[in-house]
Amino acid sequence: MKRQTSLTRKQALDYRLDERGHSRREVLATLSAVGAGIVLAPSASLAQTVDKERNGSIPESVSGAQKPNKTVRRPERYEDSLIFERKPFTWPGGKTLAVWIIPNVEAWSYDSAVGVTTSPNPGNTVPDVINYAWREYGMRVGLWRIADVLDSAGLRATVALNSSVCEIFPKAVEEMKKRHWEFMGHGITNSQLLSSTSSVDEERNVIRTALRTIEDAVGERPKGWLGPGLAETFNTLDILAEEDVRYVGDWNNDDQPYPMKVKKGKLLSVPYCMELNDIGLLARHGYTGEEYFRAVKDQFETLYVESQKLARVMGIPLHPFLTGQPLHIKYFQQAIADIQKQDHVWFATGNEIAEAYERVHS
Repeated sequence: MKRQTSLTRKQALDYRLDERGHSRREVLATLSAVGAGIVLAPSASLAQTVDKERNGSIPESVSGAQKPNKTVRRPERYEDSLIFERKPFTWPGGKTLAVWIIPNVEAWSYDSAVGVTTSPNPGNTVPDVINYAWREYGMRVGLWRIADVLDSAGLRATVALNSSVCEIFPKAVEEMKKRHWEFMGHGITNSQLLSSTSSVDEERNVIRTALRTIEDAVGERPKGWLGPGLAETFNTLDILAEEDVRYVGDWNNDDQPYPMKVKKGKLLSVPYCMELNDIGLLARHGYTGEEYFRAVKDQFETLYVESQKLARVMGIPLHPFLTGQPLHIKYFQQAIADIQKQDHVWFATGNEIAEAYERVHS
């Protein structure tokens, strides 16, 4: 049967370009993905896509079809390694499970809907007041509830910091510094993804600017990096290593750190643990506070048992505008209290985990 190649009315609407050349479908997909901490690969030119559909040759990215005998491209950034094949080791003090807590402290452009959307904004309307204000609640209020919990527990955080926060909210940065939290680079703003940069030089400039701004504000150059939206280009890891970044949290394909292959220098992957990301659980899946608590506990209990044979890492990614809300904060506090009852847990920062891993694998 001949493939139907004409566009339906709905498809035509989805492919209609806005004034910046983006289709309605692309905008909605991108906003949904970034809101969940996921970034989609850039699509082909919409004009080319429509032309190819009309000619009966639909790109795989649109049709979902697979061509036979096509080699699957892999990152080639790390060695293949099954976890049960690895040599056992322990964390400092004989601990077996390293736990790091990662508040994402971010800034957003008031005149852009890119990345900010948690509540639907199908028209890509700006100013997006409902989402902008919701996000900023985390900076004004929610982050300090999280800080109170960590202060009471005697724990330090590893902050994924948009560097523009240093300029917009300098008092907040000073408060975090007082607590001796670690700061890792998280781009300039979450309204700008590394995947949107147009060249290697532009991406390098964004990364350098973010690292330098944070260093000027906190007195120490970040050792870690988490991309806004966990987005990268094919050059990101090499640039990070060139800039003396020690570890990156974007790659969530393991329960242990591992070395990345870079052109120059060294770079480790440290698991950020997307499964516990509060955007996914609380905003995307609509978990209640009790369900969030159970998810953290379930993740911990499995990793803790497994770590008795082979050391593991558990990350707890937080967004202050979610976990820092009154209805959620007590469940985060309860989860931390329960984890602290176990003897073989090592609460650490990202850089402490990277350093400890390098010491036993050098």
